Amino acid sequence: MALGLGLAAAALVPVAAGAVGDDGGDPDSKSSKSSTSKAAGTRGAGLPYTEYEAEDGTYKGKLLEAEPTRPHGKTNFATESSGRKSVQLDATGDNVEFTSKAPTNSIVVRNSIPDAAGGGGQEKTLSLYADGEFVQKLKLSSKHSWLYGSTDEPEGLTNNPGGDARRLFDESHALLEKSYPEGTKFKLQRDEGDDAAYYIVDLVDLEQVAAPAEKPAECTSITEYGAKPDDGEDDTKALQAAVTDDQNGKIECVWVPAGQWRQEQKILTDDPEDRGTHNQVGIRDVTLKGAGMWHSQFYTTTPPHEAGGINHPHEGNFGFDIDDNTQISDIAIFGSGTIRGGDGGAEGGVGINGRLGKGTKISNVWIEHANVGAWVGRDYSNIPELWNPGDEVQFSGMRIRNTYADGVNFTNGTHNSTVTESSFRNTGDDALAVWSSKYVKDPATDTGDNNTFSNNTIQLPWRANGVAVYGGSNNKIQNNSISDTMNYPGIMLATDHDPTPFGGTTTISGNELHRAGGAFWNADQEFGAITLFAASSDIPGVTISDTVISDSTYDGIQFKGGGGNMPGVKISDVKISKSNNGSGILAMASARGDATLSNVEISGSGEEDITIEPGSQFKINQ
Repeated sequence: MALGLGLAAAALVPVAAGAVGDDGGDPDSKSSKSSTSKAAGTRGAGLPYTEYEAEDGTYKGKLLEAEPTRPHGKTNFATESSGRKSVQLDATGDNVEFTSKAPTNSIVVRNSIPDAAGGGGQEKTLSLYADGEFVQKLKLSSKHSWLYGSTDEPEGLTNNPGGDARRLFDESHALLEKSYPEGTKFKLQRDEGDDAAYYIVDLVDLEQVAAPAEKPAECTSITEYGAKPDDGEDDTKALQAAVTDDQNGKIECVWVPAGQWRQEQKILTDDPEDRGTHNQVGIRDVTLKGAGMWHSQFYTTTPPHEAGGINHPHEGNFGFDIDDNTQISDIAIFGSGTIRGGDGGAEGGVGINGRLGKGTKISNVWIEHANVGAWVGRDYSNIPELWNPGDEVQFSGMRIRNTYADGVNFTNGTHNSTVTESSFRNTGDDALAVWSSKYVKDPATDTGDNNTFSNNTIQLPWRANGVAVYGGSNNKIQNNSISDTMNYPGIMLATDHDPTPFGGTTTISGNELHRAGGAFWNADQEFGAITLFAASSDIPGVTISDTVISDSTYDGIQFKGGGGNMPGVKISDVKISKSNNGSGILAMASARGDATLSNVEISGSGEEDITIEPGSQFKINQ
């Protein structure tokens, strides 16, 4: 029998008014109800759209609700839904309706429709109405959803229909022909001709998208190199030529006008020496600007594992390979990945990858259907003379959705780098990660250091964590809103994946976590909303403060041991409510270390408020 300890403390310091997802600790509230304004110091990103949950509108259809343990991986639609609820439309006339809270001229619908019988997805339509008037048919697709297999190993999943399935949702987006005012009643309805076997509507984003930006006078358009928008022809050669001229100082910057631009090769620097198994030399000293992420959009039609002759199968046939000092802004990168692993080791490509080096800035870039949104760093052994770990790399205003693995991963000694004011949804591994790997020039000095993830909104990772830190020093996880992780923590610090040691401090502050944690690895491991996992070495210097944890699937904060110790953890000004199937704070039998609590409030725990399992060498000081 576990030891339960009662806990009484003063109330948590209140969240600032106007916070994204601010619910005062109400476990039944929804997070990420965002708009264009956000009070300073609040949680989550200041997103330019307003989000509407299908179940919060009026609907004619079937409400889907997750089971109490929110099981994942066995075709569980509600578990994979925002708020763990969604609405299914089965019959003609079934619909979801809601009233807009701001003007809008665009729509994003998170939805699920069935796979094709033989796999590979299918396209169907769903009808959009505004104030009772038909607007247009929205195109929905299941090409990038539906992975099959009972294993929790991502490389073991397949595109071949049969048995259990996961990654059931994808998104459809459209710019509307006109702007609709605040108070418009929007309706998604199944009409005649909308003939999928069923439609599941999870949420809708409405946004007032600005007109396309004008070309800066100093920039040169890719059209001058022969690129043509919206014609379906491959524009890679023109894009590569423009980038190369900018890198060589022939032009000042590259301009991507509004339009759909097909890209079937990674943009990089050609290596005449052909070093490495594949050409892995990135671009440097390049500035590329677009007319806006809704307007200047690169896309590929070929899944990377089906594209012959691409420069690097793992990193795909789209996006940019960067080595140093590159600025990319106001574009979209839409890959065509369909798998991570499985089917012969196929992968879905990477939107932004490379060494990234000093001073690279990526802002207002929308990435979908990639294996990874952005992978920062290369192994030292990959062309050692080009070793150049990320330093002062900045990501801001990112919109990374529906990936098969990570959103943004800082690895290979990345330091002094940030991800801020960005949104992540439906990532297939950690939405944000620091992996201080040992594949560096000198593991004793080339450690991940002083990296910060702040003011981001993270929703629905279908595998792994909202934010993860594997080793390194002086990490900061601040003012993020994290909700609906399927199977892993909202935030995890861990020493698996053989990282360099934790050092200095790791600061977790000002975050909110809703419906986080879950069961994984054949449901044998249950993870807390925040989990410290000393798998192989120590995790020292951790502080958790000014944090709201609500409606966790299992524990609120969990200490999980292995070969390491977790000494001197400080937890202050934290409110933990409704840990449904676990404790407010759990120290597992394997855990070693100690934590001191100050101004911590725990309520509504499924088990004890504080549990120290028999045999645990972890102490909790109140």
